Amino acid sequence: MKTYLLMLFVILSGAALAQDKPIGIFETSTDIGKPKKGGSAQYDPATQTYTLKGGGYNIWFQRDEFHYLYRKIKGDFILNANFAFVGTGKEPNRKIGWMVRESADADAAHVSAVAHGGGLTVLQWRLLKGAYMRDPEDEIFTPKKGYQILQLERAGKRFTMKVAQPGEPLQTIGSKEMETMKDEVLAGLFISAHNEDVVEEARVWNVRISRPVDPTLKPAEQKIQGSRLETMNVADGKRKVIYESSARFEAPNWLPDGKKLLFNEGGSLYRIPVEGGTPEKLNTGFADRNNNDHGISFDGKMLAISHHRQGLPGGGSTVYVLPLEGGTPKQVTQATPSYWHGWSPNNKEVLVVGQRGTPIFDIYKVAVDTGKEVNLTQNVAGSHADGPEYSPDGKWIYYNGSSTGTMQLWRMKPDGSGKEQLTFDEYNDWFPHISPDGKWIAFISFMPDIDPGAHPANKHVMLRLMPTAGGAPRVIAYLYGGQGTINVPSWSPDSKQIAFVSYF
Repeated sequence: MKTYLLMLFVILSGAALAQDKPIGIFETSTDIGKPKKGGSAQYDPATQTYTLKGGGYNIWFQRDEFHYLYRKIKGDFILNANFAFVGTGKEPNRKIGWMVRESADADAAHVSAVAHGGGLTVLQWRLLKGAYMRDPEDEIFTPKKGYQILQLERAGKRFTMKVAQPGEPLQTIGSKEMETMKDEVLAGLFISAHNEDVVEEARVWNVRISRPVDPTLKPAEQKIQGSRLETMNVADGKRKVIYESSARFEAPNWLPDGKKLLFNEGGSLYRIPVEGGTPEKLNTGFADRNNNDHGISFDGKMLAISHHRQGLPGGGSTVYVLPLEGGTPKQVTQATPSYWHGWSPNNKEVLVVGQRGTPIFDIYKVAVDTGKEVNLTQNVAGSHADGPEYSPDGKWIYYNGSSTGTMQLWRMKPDGSGKEQLTFDEYNDWFPHISPDGKWIAFISFMPDIDPGAHPANKHVMLRLMPTAGGAPRVIAYLYGGQGTINVPSWSPDSKQIAFVSYF
């Protein structure tokens, strides 16, 4: 009888009970502040999309009313997702976004990265429990293009909000020091109707919570929480996490049948179905110190790897080839370090980045059968060339180089002549990967404060896409990653998807 009465009360009052079972990556779904009309949260595992419904008068003054989908989290973090309202809505000030809250109390201290139905994006906060909400420092209206990308980052007591329109870099909207905010907080997605008689709806996808490493530590001391293997449809930017591990893994290749991915972890290579599952170790014989520079020949028969021989210069990275199904590697390069980056379309040569007795990294074309090398770049001191990859038609070699002072994308003819610069921006652009149909270049961009000659891990980076025929790059993903994210060719055979690694 008590259970029946409780259910009847919920139905009649429109209130929502807290759901404590996991919904996607979150722990709890509940209404905050007892709104007149209750909300809900659902998760679609097939698309990894969240659907939020919520009522509530507002998130303002001394108390809030909204629906909240959250988890508990400690320390620093980065929250990132794509947000879109469903329908035209009743109120232009309906709100969705990320919220970090000290408790589920209606008057709790909190900070929120907010997108309004009318296009306003703003960082807003309540410094102390029961205090009035503070007027925002900045109120910026953004064009409505269907959805917005919102990011909220915590670094100590400081919270920073960034926003992007589809295809554009993130821009800082606001930043606030929350002096009394607890270390353990609630963090999650919210929706408020801004009208107590209305329930609004929104969809949220590409939801990622990452835990950045301590930037004061040396790179060797920085430990990630874990790695995600992701695939993405490049047409609409929708991402799917297919595998997670507390270990560090890197650099996926898409296998020729389109059904599996190949990645490296702990010196070994593993295959995994594109829909996820248990990784299967690939037999690479004696080569058990493989790094993230590996890839598949155009004919789909051979695999190139970069295995570290001990006691040699630069860590001893050496290029080998072996059958794609596994087997005993055949050595290709003698000088070290040598890092594989591309196959020739005739499957007889590989492109290698190496140092040859100097600190300069150059690009070499190496014959698989004889090991004969041809230097294609002849860099001068202070410049660096990397990431070479043939176009499918064999007419061009794409690569990244820093001869202009920042790392930019270039291309050259197969003999090293006719060098052309392709990107001209403030970012440091690395690892151009050409789609199998030859139409697109996918690459990773590091922020301007990164050394142009470095591609470190554990950084804010973007994946970008540009036509091989020319045109401006557009952003297709924002993530916490860097080294190991997309070092090697990772397009699907049908040129519709890419695979990459992010860290959390």
